[in-house]
Amino acid sequence: MFKIQSQELLSNISFFLLFLSTLFYWTRLIILRNSWIYFLGKLTVLLGNCCLTALLLIRWITIGHLPLSNLYESSISLCWSLILTHILIDLKSKGPWIGATTAPSAMFLNGFCILSLPRNMQKATALVPALQSNWLLMHVSMMIFSYAALLSGSLLSIAFLVLDTLRIEEFKDCDLNTKKKIIKDRNSILNLGFVSDLIEELDYWSYRIINVGFPFLTLGILSGAVWANETWGSYWNWDPKETWALITWFIFAIYLHVRINKGWKGRKVAFIGVLGFFVIWVCYLGVNLLGKGLHSYGWFN
Repeated sequence: MFKIQSQELLSNISFFLLFLSTLFYWTRLIILRNSWIYFLGKLTVLLGNCCLTALLLIRWITIGHLPLSNLYESSISLCWSLILTHILIDLKSKGPWIGATTAPSAMFLNGFCILSLPRNMQKATALVPALQSNWLLMHVSMMIFSYAALLSGSLLSIAFLVLDTLRIEEFKDCDLNTKKKIIKDRNSILNLGFVSDLIEELDYWSYRIINVGFPFLTLGILSGAVWANETWGSYWNWDPKETWALITWFIFAIYLHVRINKGWKGRKVAFIGVLGFFVIWVCYLGVNLLGKGLHSYGWFN
């Protein structure tokens, strides 16, 4: 009973900390350009991930296997991985934009786990026979890490398009002198004198993160195929989850192909990243809400 209550407490605290982090990052970005606000955003997101780490460790010790066997556990793990991706990027990039982009998604995902999932799904259970395999760690962890990285990259593509659209609207029908004045004017719509550099940085990091997430996705799909052959006697069964994982792979393969081989940058490739964002959510969550398949155990169906 104590362990169950401690998990619930850690989950609630992590949600509150992620809410505060989102508030701090957006306050720093829009209202107050204060370094302490930015520091508080970084601190609360780090503490939130520490709570999720403790939750996952307690659950692992309690149930005796890796906590990746159902939607609640995988969602908590995805939230943890998403925040970890944010922290790693934040070490390289200096500014509140990454937190303002990723912290809300982690907060909403955490809130989905706490508020939307049935209580019986949040309880720790034994692994079903199909999941009692050494491939569980390899396959599911690779997929979770890939989703976290690809979602982060796609979110930055969305942020890029939003800022670039605002810049286009701000500069529309303006001559060169007016454009220079707008860039220097802190009361303009963008309210950022360095907006061009920021947009380029968003484009750069979106590509870098997707470039990291794609190999994880490939390894996840390949290990899943080997596991499927061991369990069901076939490498590929065209299960809804498998099909959408393959669609996700093709979307981001196209993204990287046009970026590397065609030299696409900016808006054109960002649209592909945005498409990938929605496809990932269909793959991860949608197929479990809308249909049954070989991956339905421990989920909604």
